Amino acid sequence: MDLKDIKAIIDLMKKNDLSVFEMEKNGFRLRLQKGLGDEPIVTSTTGPAAANAPGATASAERASTKDIVSPMVGTFFRAASPDASPFVDVGTKVDEDTVVCIIEAMKVMNEIKAETSGVIAEVVAENSKPVQFGQVLFRVR
Repeated sequence: MDLKDIKAIIDLMKKNDLSVFEMEKNGFRLRLQKGLGDEPIVTSTTGPAAANAPGATASAERASTKDIVSPMVGTFFRAASPDASPFVDVGTKVDEDTVVCIIEAMKVMNEIKAETSGVIAEVVAENSKPVQFGQVLFRVR
């Protein structure tokens, strides 16, 4: 599936007034969801992430965590609206179906699920900043 196909799906969503589109084929998963308006979601960032200890400790910590990565290019948002609490914080327990953030791509708000169980160990991505496909968003213990 390429960008042309995704744009065609978005056009079909608009034409048929669909708010959510989801598909899975050959291990590729796509979920598109309309936002609540034309304005992107904006929320304030929390304080800076705790620094990892250098050397072997950091390597051991990363080895014991699982990464939640961005499935698309877009803008990362920790909450559904500017005045809402973040979906998850460090210490939040998550399972496979827990929504951890939203990525806005082409004015469509896409809910991103943890797809793993554990506890959020680190919020890596910065709120309201661009993210790339495969970029680490969260680390889960």
